[in-house]
Amino acid sequence: MAVSPLAPAAFPDLPQIGGVRFSSAAAGVRYKGRTDVMLAVIDPGSTVAGVFTRSATRSAPVLDCEAKLAAPASEGGYAFLVNSGNSNAFTGSAGETAVHGLTAATSAATGVPEANILTASTGVIGEPLPWERIRDALDGLNGSLAPDGIAGAARAIMTTDTFPKGASAEVQVGGKAVRIAGMAKGSGMIAPDMATMLVYIFTDAAYDRAALQALLRRLTDRTFNCITVDSDTSTSDSLLMAATGASGVDATGDDAFAEALEGVMLDLAHQVVRDGEGATKFVEIAVTGAEDDADARKVAMAIANSPLVKTAIAGEDPNWGRIVMAVGKSGAKADRDLLSIRLGETLVAEKGWVSPDYREEAGAAYMKQQELVIGVDLGLGQGSAKAWTCDLTHGYIEINADYRS
Repeated sequence: MAVSPLAPAAFPDLPQIGGVRFSSAAAGVRYKGRTDVMLAVIDPGSTVAGVFTRSATRSAPVLDCEAKLAAPASEGGYAFLVNSGNSNAFTGSAGETAVHGLTAATSAATGVPEANILTASTGVIGEPLPWERIRDALDGLNGSLAPDGIAGAARAIMTTDTFPKGASAEVQVGGKAVRIAGMAKGSGMIAPDMATMLVYIFTDAAYDRAALQALLRRLTDRTFNCITVDSDTSTSDSLLMAATGASGVDATGDDAFAEALEGVMLDLAHQVVRDGEGATKFVEIAVTGAEDDADARKVAMAIANSPLVKTAIAGEDPNWGRIVMAVGKSGAKADRDLLSIRLGETLVAEKGWVSPDYREEAGAAYMKQQELVIGVDLGLGQGSAKAWTCDLTHGYIEINADYRS
């Protein structure tokens, strides 16, 4: 599969995070010879928080993680075990058996308490997970754990992704440096509800567990919950974050740390959009002038999810009438005669009609760019929101028509 034209030049050089080690292996979950399992083992004394899909058909791993993170924290460190190729979703009691079998085997291999083993699976829905193949790879995974193994781990969780996704930041907290590093997978079935795809973030800062959970939820709404590729929410979306405390710095409540974390999360979210299945355009939807932020979000997501808008973008057609349509269907309060639309810096429509200064050739020229900004001002208030999406091309159809073939 060709790498997305919107991909970064290379996987970033992520800093090592004290207190966490990674490994990856080819277990043959779906394809032979393809790296498809990753293990991360996190030292005792760490805190972990998570945000998950709200799909009514959540996978067995998601349900298990939710239950474990809702329970009181226990000692003994944590382990994240993730496979690609099979989502272990809609598999009934077989899904639960697979999760319990893997958590028990991971505990035996690593010494981490089973209550602290958090698993995730991504891939085809409705097929039993051949979990014994993963179990048989665990001793090798445990034996090859290394602090610098995050790049291999990021590759192991890919499905239709065309590139591994990573981001990092270093920030001063109380005059001392702390580091954040994260990885993600996601390319299709991207329109999350309280989470996204699979995302794993690690920091060497210490952070109170309840406060970390609250922070992660708040920042998720401003990052991963503002992206869409195809308006479809996965059964397996999981976001886990571990704070190891290895730096000796407590970042609980620190604004600079929260800002740096949001930057890492937004970077990863944008990379997911850039790897949208078949994508050739990266698009920001910026809505202002709404009655409130909630209405602004409705408009932004209506535009970002519209197949008509997204196919026009794919065809490099400045069809601003489709944007007007999406505003109208969003459910947000809008007034035709107060609405204005911009393509980049070009004012396209205002006061209920095309701008007298707009020239179609200017819009057409702008649409040829790889990175686009669609601006909408509703003229009603101070509400604002942003969303990020990609175009909808023949490539998306080809990938998903043949997904199980």
